[in-house]
Amino acid sequence: MKRILVIFSHPALQSSKANKQLLQALDGLEGVTLHDLYHQYPDMYIDVKREQALLAEHDLIVFQHPFYWYSCPAIMKEWMDLVLEYGYAYGPEAHALAGKQWLSAITTGGAPESYCSAGYNQRPLLDFLLPFQQTAQLCGMHWLPPFVLHSFHKLKDPAALRRCGQDYRQLIEALRDEQLTQAQLSESAYLRDLLEVLS
Repeated sequence: MKRILVIFSHPALQSSKANKQLLQALDGLEGVTLHDLYHQYPDMYIDVKREQALLAEHDLIVFQHPFYWYSCPAIMKEWMDLVLEYGYAYGPEAHALAGKQWLSAITTGGAPESYCSAGYNQRPLLDFLLPFQQTAQLCGMHWLPPFVLHSFHKLKDPAALRRCGQDYRQLIEALRDEQLTQAQLSESAYLRDLLEVLS
């Protein structure tokens, strides 16, 4: 069973429905550690050694956040800048994260069709995730197809939000229990594409 660390950041969690639902879906799940950066570091002072120790204890690192300005919230960028330092995460003698898995789990306000050359955002969503993918590669980590929840603000029905949370939990459980093959993961653009495999 893989040990999973969910590194979460949302600067306005009190007003979030989607990310709250996703977190609730994972709460209490065996083998999963939830780590809220804004809660842990309200002063934005990140304990680098503590964070590196947490990484050492886990096999799959999930970066869960709203997709702000085609990137992540400020504290998560600060976390990456400080924690993924040269000599630890990358460099000739740096192998601390080698072989671990990276999963980006994001919520977007935009609909799927807005992420294409003819859409509002003019590019596929995966193009905007390339900096994260390249970071994972530089650290020797395995990039997984991202979990994406589009148009979260349109999900007014609590039952629809719960279903999204259930999907997330099912996929995290499958990754934890290694129910998905490397071939299946490599052939999928998005993690939710693999729900059919699990049903």
